[in-house]
Amino acid sequence: MDKNAVVSALNQILEMELAGVVRYTHYSLMVFGYNRIPIVSWLRSQADEGLLHAQEAGERITDLGEHPSLTMGPLLETHNHDIGAILRESLEHEKVTLGLYQDLLGLVDGHSVMLEEYARGKIYAEEIHLGEVDKMLRNPGDIAAFARG
Repeated sequence: MDKNAVVSALNQILEMELAGVVRYTHYSLMVFGYNRIPIVSWLRSQADEGLLHAQEAGERITDLGEHPSLTMGPLLETHNHDIGAILRESLEHEKVTLGLYQDLLGLVDGHSVMLEEYARGKIYAEEIHLGEVDKMLRNPGDIAAFARG
């Protein structure tokens, strides 16, 4: 196993998850209207989950005897706080994060059961989350997926 590549992948995950914490927290502050309460609750739960995922990535880095990054992933501020725009931005962020976990799985496959299971569990969680966001982006009554791929 290429330890340096694995640590680099884990640090990218850590950084992206921390960016998600900030992103979802910001989004939760910018929701207005009749459906505010359930949407804010969902966004804040995503921020909480992102923090947990960041902490788990940091733990895996220190398991390997390395130092977790203090950097945060990219933050996009479109100043468009329409719920649809927020969800579309969230969908893109989650796709990137999913790709990072898939990259990690490729690096550890056949080398570390612990890291394989960690990556698989996060891939599962990210795919579930992508499905949730996709469903929220659909118009009521639409059964077809909003986004492919």
